[in-house]
Amino acid sequence: MDFQKHLSKYLSKKEIDELISTFSEEEHKGLILNTNKISDERFIKLFPNVKKHPIVPHCYLFNQDEYQFGKIIYHDLGYYYIQDPSASLVSYLLNPQEDENVLDLCAAPGGKSVEASLLMNKKGVLYSNDISSSRAQTLLSNVERMGLNNVVVTSLDYSKIHGLSEKFDKIILDAPCSGSGMFRKSEEMKDDWTYEKVLKQCEIQKNLILLAYSFLKKGGTMVYSTCSYSYEEDEEIIKYLLTNSDAKLIPILENDMFYRSNLKECIHLFPNRFPGEGHFIALIKKPGELIKNKIQPFEINLTKHSKGKSLIIEHYSLPNKPIDILLNKAIRPGLFEYSLIGNKRIYNHHYSHFINNADSYHLNDIELKKYLHGEELQINDNKNYDFVSYDGNILGTVKTKNKSLRNFYPKGLRR
Repeated sequence: MDFQKHLSKYLSKKEIDELISTFSEEEHKGLILNTNKISDERFIKLFPNVKKHPIVPHCYLFNQDEYQFGKIIYHDLGYYYIQDPSASLVSYLLNPQEDENVLDLCAAPGGKSVEASLLMNKKGVLYSNDISSSRAQTLLSNVERMGLNNVVVTSLDYSKIHGLSEKFDKIILDAPCSGSGMFRKSEEMKDDWTYEKVLKQCEIQKNLILLAYSFLKKGGTMVYSTCSYSYEEDEEIIKYLLTNSDAKLIPILENDMFYRSNLKECIHLFPNRFPGEGHFIALIKKPGELIKNKIQPFEINLTKHSKGKSLIIEHYSLPNKPIDILLNKAIRPGLFEYSLIGNKRIYNHHYSHFINNADSYHLNDIELKKYLHGEELQINDNKNYDFVSYDGNILGTVKTKNKSLRNFYPKGLRR
C-alpha cells in the first residue's frame, strides 16, 4: 500500500493533498528556553526576529537561515534546547508537577525530557530512559548541557524490570514509529517508509503502551505521541489500550490548528495547519485517586577506582528520593556534583551548568575560544578558580595552578 492511499483510512482527499503539498516546503524550527539561565525578555532582545510559539510558553520559532542557534555559544551554555514546535506540545500538555515521579520511557535525544524537567522547576524526579546505549549517551549530554538536576538517566529494557507497577505519577511515551511526520526533515525517512514498516511498529507500540500503562499510578496521567501520520500507529494504538485496560482519554484543548479524527479527544498536528512537523498526541488517565510520594531530598556517594587504582568518590544529589531499582541501574543517578580523589574535590561539568552563581573566572572572547578548544588558560590574579563563566553564566570547570587554569571542558564538546 502506498503512503497516500493508506492515509485515506481517516483523511479526505482534500486534507491529504494539502498535507502532501507541505512536504516540499522548508521545515519549521523551534526551541524551548531554559529560563533558569536566560529570561524571555533578554532572549527576544538578542534575537528580535524569533516568533513566540502559538501555545507553549517559553518556546520560540525561528528561521534557520537567519539564526544558527546550534552553532553559537548560547547553545553551549544551555540557554535553550532546539526542538520541533509540534513536539513541544507533548510535555506541555502532560504538565508534570514539582512533587511527581515522572517517566520518559523512550526519551533520546531528550527534548521532551528537557521540557518536562524545566516544567518541574528543579523538583521531583524524572526518569529519562532510552534502550539504546548510544542514544542514552546523547540524552545524558543534553541533560548535562541544560544543567538539569532532577533527572535520572537510564538505558534499560523496562519490560525486564520487576517492581515498577504503578510507580509513576506521569509518563511520557513518545513511541518509536515509522516517522512519516518527519518527511520534510529527512529525505532518508521518506525513502525508508513502507506500509510493512508501519505494521511492524504497531506491534511494538501495542506492547509499549500496555507496559507504560502498567507503570502508571491510579489517578496518574500518561501522554502517548508519535511523529507518524499513520492511523494504525496513532488512533488504533489508543483504541487497543482502551480495549485492553481501564484507561480513559482526557480531551485536549480546542484549537483550529489541530486535526481530529473519530477519536475526538486526541489531536494530529499537520504542517498545513500548525507551524511544526507531523505529530499525534493523546492524553490518557488511569482511574482512581492519585497518591503522591513524600518529598525527601536525596544524596548518594558512589565509589569507583581509576585506572591508577586511586579511590574516587562521586557525589550525586536529587530533589526527591528515587526508586531504588532504577537508581542502582542508572547511567546518571541525578545531578553529578563532584568527585573526591583523596582530599581533592573536582567539580563535574554537569554541576557547573546547574549552578547559576559561583565564584568564577570570567572569560573574554579570546579566552572563550581557547577554552572551547580545550586549551589551558593563563591568568593574572592569585585566586583559585573551580569554574569559568561567560555572559554571566557558568560554562565549565577548571583547576587553578600557578596562575594557569587547567581545562576540564569535556573532550566530546570541544571545538
